Amino acid sequence: MSHDANSLRALQARYGDRYRWLLLLSVMLGTMASVMSSTIMNVAIPDMSQHFTLGQTRVQWVSSGFMVAMTVSMLTTPWLLARFGYRRTYEICMLLLLGGGIGGGLANDYSWVLVARIVEGLAAGVVQPIPVIIIMNAFAPEERGRASGLFGTGVVLAPAIGPSVGGLLVDAFGWRSIFFMVVPLALAALWLARRYVPTTAPGGVQANAASGRLDWWGLSMALLGTVLLLNGMVAWRESGTAQGLPLLVGAALMAAAFVVWQMRLQRRFQHHATSAQAPLMDLRVFTHRSFLMGSLVAMTYGTALFGSTYLLPVFMQSGLGLSASYVGSALLPAGFMLAITITLVGRWADRTDKRRLVLVGLALLASSFALMSTVDPDKGLLTLWLWTMVGRVGLGFILPSLNLGAMQGMPAHLIPQGASVVNFLRMLGGAVGVSLCAIVLEWRLGVMDVALLGPGDVHARLDAFHDTFWFLAVLTALAIIPAWLMAAPVHKKD
Repeated sequence: MSHDANSLRALQARYGDRYRWLLLLSVMLGTMASVMSSTIMNVAIPDMSQHFTLGQTRVQWVSSGFMVAMTVSMLTTPWLLARFGYRRTYEICMLLLLGGGIGGGLANDYSWVLVARIVEGLAAGVVQPIPVIIIMNAFAPEERGRASGLFGTGVVLAPAIGPSVGGLLVDAFGWRSIFFMVVPLALAALWLARRYVPTTAPGGVQANAASGRLDWWGLSMALLGTVLLLNGMVAWRESGTAQGLPLLVGAALMAAAFVVWQMRLQRRFQHHATSAQAPLMDLRVFTHRSFLMGSLVAMTYGTALFGSTYLLPVFMQSGLGLSASYVGSALLPAGFMLAITITLVGRWADRTDKRRLVLVGLALLASSFALMSTVDPDKGLLTLWLWTMVGRVGLGFILPSLNLGAMQGMPAHLIPQGASVVNFLRMLGGAVGVSLCAIVLEWRLGVMDVALLGPGDVHARLDAFHDTFWFLAVLTALAIIPAWLMAAPVHKKD
């Protein structure tokens, strides 16, 4: 058949031992495009808010809508890969990113901007678990740290360089330019996909159109639960717990219903594998202790990471009065420090206990948040740069180590599910983290009796930001407990 020339075995035979690195490079570029589209929009939010004359809450849905779409679509990655194979799944995602970037950049109505962001989020969510699946399948255990380090270095360069270039573009051309930044990366990723990404599914097997239906009920429950969770956080922020609490209770009930439904499908599938529908999330991944603890770390760390990704630009622009372009340049050295750290730690991860690397990273990240409380523009901004770099070094220890540590010893048939679930939980934490940081910040601003924008006591506003950073520091420190328990994993035979 014609597509056999692009199967995993055919491409391995054609390119030899270097093929796995070419494949990693190909998916790295697409992931860079998706990561850039997820993080860079924060720089453009103030300008977009003015353009559409929107309040902070409505314009924030540009980021929140993206995160909801990205979080939920991650759960579909194992099914999409099994049914359509790596190449078709990957190409569809790149085309969606391309369409979202061009459509959002040309949109004249805020509703279409939001639609474009949701389309980008759907694509980004499906793409992000794929590199972990490839690393766990294509690389030997003693090479996975190095591969994760190389991949992580490329991926973090996108958000490291992105805000800097994005800040300059926003100042020069406005918010639309941010959407167009993803276009060249998506085009390059499509070209590489045609050369190096196989048509086969994980494990080298042929993609199977008869692999079963997607669990639409489970996906709907996950979507509804995530939307209830996020809306509950927003309602809590705007109107207090009276309106927010019912939505959060609804989210918890939907999560419980999702788990019950997945357990029911799993039991049916185990007894009637050929005719029963497979669950969206294979809950057997949680029977592995390292994965369970790693998932708790990923969720907590995601909350702190994405919360700080929202908080830092707002702090620099509203708290310190810096321009968007200065914000980008301030984050650039820290981004390069992150890339260097990931490269080094990736190599160490092949030779040392991954749990220790995660613990060091969490300690550094928590310390950087706590030290942000010492930043005072009256004393210069050197400390801002230093503490940002400390945090990025911490991230450099966590990023290559956490997924590998969580998934060590997992059976091959559960790897796609494991990669999907751990990314889902990290992003779910991230979706909560953005709203949670906004809630804590507005609460502290209210206590200090000062507004985020406009006249008021500058030092009182800074104190509110400092308190919010302390909240993030404590939250990150809590993740140290499950990280410590990742040791001595118990792997059950399936």
